[in-house]
Formats: sequence, C-alpha cells, structure tokens
Amino acid sequence: MAFNALVMCREQQSQQVLAAATEVLQIEQTLCTSVPEALDLMVRKQYSALVLDFDLPHTELVAKMARLAPAQNRPVIFAMIGARTEIGATFQAGANFVLYKPLVGDQVLRSLRAARVFMKPDRRQSSRQKLETLVYLQLGIVALPAMVLDLTQEGVALQAPEPLPPVQEVPLRFVLPGTTHLIEGMGEVVWADDSGRAGILFSELPAISRKHLKAFLAKRGSPQRTRVRATAGAKRRKVSQPVSL
Repeated sequence: MAFNALVMCREQQSQQVLAAATEVLQIEQTLCTSVPEALDLMVRKQYSALVLDFDLPHTELVAKMARLAPAQNRPVIFAMIGARTEIGATFQAGANFVLYKPLVGDQVLRSLRAARVFMKPDRRQSSRQKLETLVYLQLGIVALPAMVLDLTQEGVALQAPEPLPPVQEVPLRFVLPGTTHLIEGMGEVVWADDSGRAGILFSELPAISRKHLKAFLAKRGSPQRTRVRATAGAKRRKVSQPVSL
C-alpha cells in the first residue's frame, strides 16, 4: 500500500468507520489507544497520516511531536473531536483536518480522499531520526515526551514539543534504541531555547544505567564525551542555535 495511517482511538464505532474508510482508500492502518503507545509507534515508523481522538487526555502532545519531523516527513493530522472539544486548540496543536464525532462513513471517506494528495507515501527505507527513541522528562505530575537528537555518556540533546519550564534539574527516562534497556536518573538542564530544544547533563544515573549506556555507545562508535561542560549550579541559558552534546 502506498499510504499508511496511525489511528489513536478507543471508541469502537469510530474504529469501525475509520477501518472501513481506510480499506476503501487502500491506506494501511495501525490502531493504538493511548498517547504513550502512539508516541512509541511514531519514533519507530513513518506514517502518512495520524488520526487522533482529541477527547483523549494529552492528545495534543502526539500532534505536536509529529510537527517536529522534517517537512518532507510530516504526516497529515486529522483531529477527531466531540461537541465539547475546542476546535481552535486542535489546530494550534498542529491538526490539518477535523473529523466530527460521531463519525459518518461517507464524510470520513471524503475527508481522507481530499487529504490524500497531501500525504507522503510510506517509504520503508526513508531517512529516519538519528536516534529513534523518546526521552520522558518528569515535570511534577506531568511526563513531557521529547525526541532524542544526540546522546553521549554525559548527557542528551533533545527536542520537546514546547519550551521547557525554568527548572535546573529534572528526572528523566528513556529506552536505548533497539534494546529493552531503560535509562533513568536525574539530569541538569544546561541550556534550553524557546523552540523546545535543550541540552541535559546526567547528574545522577544508577550504575546499571551507566553500564548499558556505555555499552550502547561503544557499539555505535559514538563519542564518549560531550562538548558541553557545566559547572556546579549551572544556570539555564538561552541559545539561538542548537548545541551538540
């Protein structure tokens, strides 16, 4: 199939309507039911379209993460909304089209057909992110996902869907790409900018996390040290260009 779509939805009626429409248009569909699952699938595979139920909590994070992809790889985003959903918020998050619930087969079919001209074909060998994984920053009770841009033994450079709040240290966790090894600990925010990019030095990592990280980087032939240095009590600072760790 030339096109594929990631559908995030829990309502059986909506799932059935979308499955029928994508089958008619020969769009390969992957179904998930939660934000973490959708984010995980997005970093593993490129999708032509995202169909997201904005009545689910924190759906806007999925749309915002999708907008971080290079322009040539960005999916078309459909926002499924109910009567009480604020339509402006869906477009602010990056939605391109709106599907009103309860979904009606003919209307969904027309919307998907109209949007197909903007969809990118499912190129299995297309260029991917340098590191296909997400890092989660624990900000109070909220876990903010961000794309890993660069990784060394000393820290991580990331792209978040929104600017980081003014914190100096933050708990973080991520799975090393291609493994099941979870890296978790504390990080010191040494730089950040208004686009959501940031550099974080590991301030506390368990011995097992450091062991897995060292082995992973050695296998990839990655640099063992970062070019960013931080002194005790380093302050958050703004930068106009990305800084490699």
